[in-house]
Amino acid sequence: MSGPCSRPVVLCLSGHDPSGGAGLQADIEALLAQSCHAAPAVTALTVQDTVDVADFRVLDRAWVMAQADAVIADLPVAAVKLGMLGSVEMVDTVLEIMQKLPGVPLVCDPVLRAGGGGALGKDEVGYAMRERLFPVSTIATPNLPEARILAELPEGSADECAERLLPRIRHLLITGGHGDETEVHNRLYCRDGSRYDFSCQRLPGSYHGSGCTLASALAGRLALGEDLVSAVKTALDYTWRTLRDAEAPGRGQYIPRRLPLDLP
Repeated sequence: MSGPCSRPVVLCLSGHDPSGGAGLQADIEALLAQSCHAAPAVTALTVQDTVDVADFRVLDRAWVMAQADAVIADLPVAAVKLGMLGSVEMVDTVLEIMQKLPGVPLVCDPVLRAGGGGALGKDEVGYAMRERLFPVSTIATPNLPEARILAELPEGSADECAERLLPRIRHLLITGGHGDETEVHNRLYCRDGSRYDFSCQRLPGSYHGSGCTLASALAGRLALGEDLVSAVKTALDYTWRTLRDAEAPGRGQYIPRRLPLDLP
């Protein structure tokens, strides 16, 4: 029997995806690959597969609070990762949870659409995240379509969306991949005016759970004590590799292969 766990604990507040491609299973796998311990608290149940989302149900506020309280009372939470919340009430629940974890980095993945396009919450949920959770978040990781919803700029560029959102959050990573460019451009914007561009080769196909993988890997790197810019680069590199090696177990999108960093 070994001693206490030396891996940092990341509290994950997100939905359950029965296909195993996105949601909490993606969080767990990506965090294990960063040598972190995932503490998953379920916010919502979904009916989905690798093609799209059919339905979802947000859990009762008291149940989510009880899950988070149990983790916080027992485990030393080093970072928090948010995924699907599904309702404005759940946004308020997360805000109350974060008040119990002062100084703990929070990675906010504003999940509003599934990879197949199905809605995982009304736009009002995104606006509530923007107004209430962004100010207490370390970084948010929207893709460009999500950034456009949050910034209320339907045709806005990444730069235009960032300009509108940065007054509410310290760091913003707007991911590419939804256009047809040869290279994917991921852009990190910081409130102090600094900006970092990370490009990677576009891979063929579409992927189920790529955003969850990225945000969880980033939360893991921050939990390990990596500085933010380096953590973003590490998480992006890791996520690209999981997509390069992705598998297609179902009829729809590919699922990232989230192996540990030290495995081929």
